[in-house]
Amino acid sequence: MTTATVVGSGPNGLAAAVTLAMAGVDVTVLEMADKVGGGTRTSELTLPGVLHDDCSAVHPVGAASPFFNSLDLESHGLHWKHPEIAAVQPLDNGRAGVIHRSVTDTAAGLGIDGATWQRFFGPLSDRFDELTTDFFRPLLHVPRHPITLTKFGLNALAPASVTARRFRTPEARAAFSGVAAHALYPLTRPTTSAVGVMMIAAGHKYGWPVAEGGSRAISDALVSVLGAHGGRVETGIRVTRLDQISASDIIMLDLSPTAIVDIAGDALPRRVARPYRRWRYGPGAFKLDLAIQDGVPWVNADARRSGTVHLGGTFEDVADAERDVHRGIMPKRPFVLVGQQYLADPTRSQGDVHPIWTYAHVPNGYTGDASEAILDQIERFAPGTRRRIVGRAVRSTTQMPMYNPNYIGGDIVTGSNDPAQVALRPRLTTNPYWTGIDGVYICSAATPPGGGVHGMGGYNAARAALKKHRSR
Repeated sequence: MTTATVVGSGPNGLAAAVTLAMAGVDVTVLEMADKVGGGTRTSELTLPGVLHDDCSAVHPVGAASPFFNSLDLESHGLHWKHPEIAAVQPLDNGRAGVIHRSVTDTAAGLGIDGATWQRFFGPLSDRFDELTTDFFRPLLHVPRHPITLTKFGLNALAPASVTARRFRTPEARAAFSGVAAHALYPLTRPTTSAVGVMMIAAGHKYGWPVAEGGSRAISDALVSVLGAHGGRVETGIRVTRLDQISASDIIMLDLSPTAIVDIAGDALPRRVARPYRRWRYGPGAFKLDLAIQDGVPWVNADARRSGTVHLGGTFEDVADAERDVHRGIMPKRPFVLVGQQYLADPTRSQGDVHPIWTYAHVPNGYTGDASEAILDQIERFAPGTRRRIVGRAVRSTTQMPMYNPNYIGGDIVTGSNDPAQVALRPRLTTNPYWTGIDGVYICSAATPPGGGVHGMGGYNAARAALKKHRSR
């Protein structure tokens, strides 16, 4: 019987494990931490019974994932819950850019920009499933839907600052900027529209849901599927050398490229080791979790009903902050993401004490404390928030790698989203998942299609491994 060992139990590692197990492979997953999940873990970080997502929180791309949707994860305990409003970016005047699940409802709230929003995002949303069949694969492949992919590509290649010029109102431009900023790259650079366009189109098709009970429900469901096909997970095992792994036909590494260089040593061919060593990491995330009595008192009423709130002000404000972070400068007003998952999933709260999930974009490896900068941004749009805080927990950029070694310097997407690296992740080859070592593959977020909780990197890597193994 073919055997496989998967190192790392993040969404991609588990996706690879499930794919292999469903193909009849005997699979063992080795996880360093005491809990599975990588970026999809949930903990009582502030007060007993108040559930905070440790990293990933809101999942438009997860709900859209072709791999996840092929597994009937609901029967394994994963239930998507939708907030009343998907995402809001408030402005200083009390108004806001508001994104609803419905593209029509979103357009209706954007005034003179409504028709432009509808024309731009409507067709992409309608054909989103066609788009994912190509977008979630390596760059070098024969597209199944070339027209849809070409239309997306022409928009995705543009800087976010160019795409924002389609809109005339501060509200529409702000709404786009908050989603585009998920790229963690200066919004004036090429390809920075891609993340914004993809996530908004996914949200209009599938919403911006959360997992009931916390993001851990995603990893728990994948572990359940794995177990149903004979696979197993062993926690508390840290792999530091390839020769630690017992003889396996296939080894899948849900690790960053630089970690694989350390683990593989001289076994890694020079042509692979060179680009892996040169792998570039992007800005960091400084995470602040809050337990808040009665929730956040946002000035904008829509923000009180939204699962995600992007804090940065106007498009120009966000672009300035992202530019500074990329240059290694800590902004006075950083871009901040706020998750109010409890609005869709009340099981996370304890009475009227609710979990608020936040992080700020900061320079990679930032050693300062960004807590007050985050709170200042929240107070900017919700005065009086500090008085409601009854618990808090911090995870700095230097602490992020202790939570997940892939998060070098606090980079939670496992690599800079600069154009060259996005196109050629993790190296220039027709098979980006193969490490050049017989039977050994990389399946982390450093591989196509990149960051996000969708499992497609792991699925693609496992398929590549199965194809090569069966061709022997």
